[in-house]
Formats: sequence, C-alpha cells, structure tokens
Amino acid sequence: MNDSRVNAMALWPFIIVKTTQLRSNKALINHEKIHHRQQLELLILPYHIWYFLEYAYGLIKHRFNHDLAYRSISFEKEAYTHQVQLDFLKNRPFLNHLKFYK
Repeated sequence: MNDSRVNAMALWPFIIVKTTQLRSNKALINHEKIHHRQQLELLILPYHIWYFLEYAYGLIKHRFNHDLAYRSISFEKEAYTHQVQLDFLKNRPFLNHLKFYK
C-alpha cells in the first residue's frame, strides 16, 4: 500500500484524528489503541526513540521511500495486522510487536 496520508496519531494518552468523521472508524481507532499499548509497555519515551530508529533504518534500507520505511516499523506491522480484530488487546501478549521485528 502506498498511502502516506496520516489520518490519526497516538500520543499517549491521546488519539489525534484528522477529521471528526474518523472517530467512528473502529479499525483506525483500534490501530491507535494498539500503539497506546506499545507505548505503555516501553514507557512512552523509549517507544518513540525505538520507532524513530526503526523508521530511520527503513529509510536507508528502502532508499528514502517513506511508505516502505513506515510499513517496515515493527509497531506498525503489528497494528496493521491486528487493527480489524477489535478484541485483540484483550489477549495481546506482552511486547507482541517483537514478533514483527526484523
């Protein structure tokens, strides 16, 4: 998918959405809630540092292709994989994003 539009962002404890209509998008909100869980597990600041480092590495690896770099981030892989499973967070294993880390 080549879609670099940002429709929402999780910045603990907030979920910021681009438009009010997106508040009713359950998959999008679940995606951002998965990021909240990831942020809490890594004590927020380390999450953002790790996220940035994975993105920077992805930019180099994918020759500055933003979409490929973004999609290669382990946190995003987990969130996209499970965003439509609205009950995913109920049984999500601790540090589950590590399964998506390469």
